[in-house]
Amino acid sequence: MGQSKTPYIDDLQCVVRTDVGMRRAMNQDSSAVVLAEDEQAWVTRGHVFMVADGMGAHAAGELASKLAVDNLPHLYNHDRELAAPEALEKAIRDTNAEIHRRGLANLDFRAMGTTASVLVLLPQGAMLGHVGDSRVYRLRGQQLEQLTFDHSLQWELRSLKIITEGSDSYKAVPKNVITRSLGPNANVVADLEGPFPLEIGDTFLLCSDGLSGQIEDREIGSLLAYLPPEDAATVLVDLANLRGGPDNITLVIVKIVGPGLATASTGGGLRPAGRTRDADGASLAAWVVLGVCWLLAGVLWLADLLVPAVLFAVVGFVAVVLGLIMRFWHREPVGKSTVQAGNLGKAPYVTTTCSAENEFVQTLATILGELREAATEAGWQVRWNEFEHLCREAETASQGGDNPVAVRSYAKGISFMMHELRNQQNRKPGDSTVDL
Repeated sequence: MGQSKTPYIDDLQCVVRTDVGMRRAMNQDSSAVVLAEDEQAWVTRGHVFMVADGMGAHAAGELASKLAVDNLPHLYNHDRELAAPEALEKAIRDTNAEIHRRGLANLDFRAMGTTASVLVLLPQGAMLGHVGDSRVYRLRGQQLEQLTFDHSLQWELRSLKIITEGSDSYKAVPKNVITRSLGPNANVVADLEGPFPLEIGDTFLLCSDGLSGQIEDREIGSLLAYLPPEDAATVLVDLANLRGGPDNITLVIVKIVGPGLATASTGGGLRPAGRTRDADGASLAAWVVLGVCWLLAGVLWLADLLVPAVLFAVVGFVAVVLGLIMRFWHREPVGKSTVQAGNLGKAPYVTTTCSAENEFVQTLATILGELREAATEAGWQVRWNEFEHLCREAETASQGGDNPVAVRSYAKGISFMMHELRNQQNRKPGDSTVDL
């Protein structure tokens, strides 16, 4: 066979999934995949992948995320005179301005917003642009790395060293309060990360918090490692729904399967956009934390809960002080002419070692057993012969110590039962929720 004329496309696998979840009436998530149309476009702008999670009453969140995925890739590809990082940052700023403008034009859409997590694959490597708490992961071998920083109240307070993960104060902070998004404000500061070198086998996952909030990183990594992208996408959505599906679920899986996208080195030559998380981003986060904490303090004060009210007020003040210190004392020079891998941002922010351990295999076996029990009690019309065949395959592999095969078989069994569930007539919202 001759060499591919478009290795930058042929050596890539991409899967997109979105699901409304078990508790929402509409899907406010959006996604986009924009592949380079020719070699010149690949060299200058690369491939663009994006996930956006909208927020707002009525259909505002749906509109905000749709505006994000429609505008941002287009604007990024349009500004060809700019270096890729600068074009991506400008596209994020301009998209924010458009969403903000549309919000001001209609009372129903006022203060609508959306997250935006963007992966750009270039000859120099992978580059990210990010606002909000959607995530981008990279699996390399057995290591799953979270390459984006959650712009949430929890993460910002932890970053400012006001709280520590696992502490009582950390658990008391609401998980779903985000400190940055596109749309609510006229201006936004985006995080840029990379470029990261690409290797054959690298797998990237972009997802909304409807997925990452229900499935642990070690589980995500194990499923990505031992399943083909199509199967991994299916079982990830199914597992999130089985655990309640409280939010919309959207994911994009991108896998490097050939040398056409692999980079031999760290890929210099990209010019930075001149911002770091430690400067503008930290300062903005500090002011947002101040506002949220003082708002909570006011509510608690009115509820006559004086001690926690004072605590939140102090936390807000400390956050601003630390943010100002980080802005003026630790700011890095702006306007460097070149960048090496890692100079944009500080990723990875979380690293998890993933493997098909006995504990995870047992977790999948338990889920499958609960699905069998639920199906029997509810009288589902299930193709039991096929289901039992998958179960026997999984059990045989598990007993023989072949955990990777066991993971694949149990995952297929879970997806098979979820498919059977969807075929049941008169399904009610929440019928597929299993208490796991």
